[in-house]
Amino acid sequence: MLVLKIGGNELDDPAFVEKLGGAVAALPEPPVLVHGGGKEIRELQERLGVEPQYIDGLRITDAESLSLVKMVLAGRVNKRLAAALANAGVDAFGMSGVDRASIRARKLQHPGGDLGQVGEVTEVRTEVFKHLLAGGIVPVLSPICYGSGGLIFNVNADHVAVALAIALRADELVFVTNVPGVLHDNTVIPTITPTDVVPLISDGIISGGMVPKVNSALKAVADGVRTVRITNLDGLKTGTGTRFLNSE
Repeated sequence: MLVLKIGGNELDDPAFVEKLGGAVAALPEPPVLVHGGGKEIRELQERLGVEPQYIDGLRITDAESLSLVKMVLAGRVNKRLAAALANAGVDAFGMSGVDRASIRARKLQHPGGDLGQVGEVTEVRTEVFKHLLAGGIVPVLSPICYGSGGLIFNVNADHVAVALAIALRADELVFVTNVPGVLHDNTVIPTITPTDVVPLISDGIISGGMVPKVNSALKAVADGVRTVRITNLDGLKTGTGTRFLNSE
């Protein structure tokens, strides 16, 4: 079983989305596809005069922002991907974690302050995804998740992908980005273990948005996902990229 996490920075690029459809169609079995969309959320907030606010890279999601987040993730981006996959011959089902309460979440408590309706995953209804996959259907999942009492939470898409991969006991979790892997001097680092990470970060080799992605990858392997990779679309097809190993 394969879980794909597609980063948000490329999802407004028609050429990337079309290429993604072809890459998923070429896979030997249907994956679960989780997507972000932070870039488009930020752009819409700015267009509407809503100043994006963050704590440690996590978007503060108040009631007004949550409406925009749902609009972009569960609407615009999700349906764009589902349509592109269908155009490539993939039987795709666009959904969010709210649908069938498939991804349950609770409010994320952060020491840096109140993040509003930002959540953390508490439960994955694996039967929802297994039923779709058994029918040859690709779930295309936006990280809008269901909370107790009917609350709706915005959850980091990387965290949703990791929770899904762990719960489904996935054979592989692949973070598809715009780079072929974790790079050092423009060369892909083939493998990374937990003991490698601190020096790689302190030396600035892993920096910026790659830091939380690497930490998510290490959590997945520590919690039982057999293989985790960071790569791009070409690497998805060739099996290349940076692989994460649990050294313990």
